[in-house]
Amino acid sequence: MSRVLCGVGPVKEITKRRVMEAAEQVGYTPNAIARSFVLQQSGNIGVMLPVIPNVRLFSAYYFSEILSGIGHVVEQRGFSLLLHFHGLGEPPQYSSIFRSKKVDGCIILGATSNDMDMYELAQMHQQGWPFCVVGQHYEQPYYRIDADHVDGATQAVTHLIQQGHQKILMLNGPSWFSNSLDRKQGYEAAHRAAGLEMLDQRSLQGNYSRKSGLALAERVYAMRDEFDAIFAANDRMAIGMMQGLMERGMVAGRDYAIVGYDNSDASRVTTPPLSSVQVPFFEMGMRAAEILLDQLSGKIARERGCYECLSTKLVIRASSHLSK
Repeated sequence: MSRVLCGVGPVKEITKRRVMEAAEQVGYTPNAIARSFVLQQSGNIGVMLPVIPNVRLFSAYYFSEILSGIGHVVEQRGFSLLLHFHGLGEPPQYSSIFRSKKVDGCIILGATSNDMDMYELAQMHQQGWPFCVVGQHYEQPYYRIDADHVDGATQAVTHLIQQGHQKILMLNGPSWFSNSLDRKQGYEAAHRAAGLEMLDQRSLQGNYSRKSGLALAERVYAMRDEFDAIFAANDRMAIGMMQGLMERGMVAGRDYAIVGYDNSDASRVTTPPLSSVQVPFFEMGMRAAEILLDQLSGKIARERGCYECLSTKLVIRASSHLSK
């Protein structure tokens, strides 16, 4: 009976129907421990998260939306989530939770291109452990899900150029995240298409936190004659920059135009409201969970790997239109 209720092995349809009818009549719910024993699974899906300085992960729109999407699918499929944190620059130990049999598969957020991350991912792939990487590109045949940040950044910068801006400053994130490289590629593509010059001093780096945008505002204010618009690689840095420049007398939508990235809830309530690129983070989380659970069920091969890229869309608000 337990094997029928857990969906294990071939079972005649008439037998399956009789067992399910009997279980419904007595109100039987499969015990999680018994289910794990029969399936030889823990019933847990791991989510690997980085600890980023000055960033509270669960208040960050990127992480909260992706985790919500993961949780939505995982709960529907009868699994639980187990969160595992590691500091940036520290060995991530992705494979250790597989060896301890704490999880059946894992979804990795915040992975980078450094050697430690690359080594751990290669170890998991060689062992045949099921995993899916969200938001980072690799040439290896891993399962990966992301959004089209090259196109999203191109849309944002093209919009600023169409508004008449020719000196566009970029506030980007660290280069060890492929998302940062993608946004930079889109920034450059829009400039090339318009025949505009790109200057190194117009490319600044934060760490995707509001505080990093705020900290860079002093430097940007000193460059106020060298730019007329800003493209920020996420809304948190854009909002920090807007705050820091406002403290120095520069107002977005009046003295300069600005476009953020993520289309977070906060972008709607800034003064003025922040133009931003909408990214389907919730859907990315859902697809990551579906891909992982399909590996566990044998629906797709663990060693094959694939890359899925979801579309982005610019949402235009007052911050990118200079008042007359």
